[in-house]
Amino acid sequence: MRPYLIIGEVLKPQGIRGEIKVRPETDDEQRFLELEDVYLDGEGKDKRHVQAARLREGFAYLHLEGTETVEDAEKLRGRLLYVDRAHAARLPEGRYFIADLQGLRVQDEDGAELGRLTEVYQAGGNDVYRVEGERSFLFPALKKVIADVDLEKETMTLRAERLKEVAVYDDED
Repeated sequence: MRPYLIIGEVLKPQGIRGEIKVRPETDDEQRFLELEDVYLDGEGKDKRHVQAARLREGFAYLHLEGTETVEDAEKLRGRLLYVDRAHAARLPEGRYFIADLQGLRVQDEDGAELGRLTEVYQAGGNDVYRVEGERSFLFPALKKVIADVDLEKETMTLRAERLKEVAVYDDED
């Protein structure tokens, strides 16, 4: 599992005092109001204290330590913001961070390998997962399809019969 998780992307400076506009990459925008620190890299090397945070119209606006001018904020444009796993949101049973799902080996209940989960699309009602393998396909993230997720073994097990009902294969018209 990755030790740092993406929570947003810096879109642009906001105003002239170093505030940044952030597109949240999390289901819970309110978490920005409680952030103490963020990282500007996925390795924990560039830690910044959050001095102020506010929300407006689906975006977060942050003032980070060391970002005092519009020029300072401009240097952050396009950067991703991370939190360490210890400060990540707590997920309910059966829910997973997208970063933990991507790259899982996908198999059926008999252990036959189907490929690797490469993409998670958040399409509204249900997420849709993309598996790349001998036969690449998409399938909705439904409990009736997913038998098990084991992050320690880095595997996702699917129910083959249910998968036949919902999968969309790249090689089919």
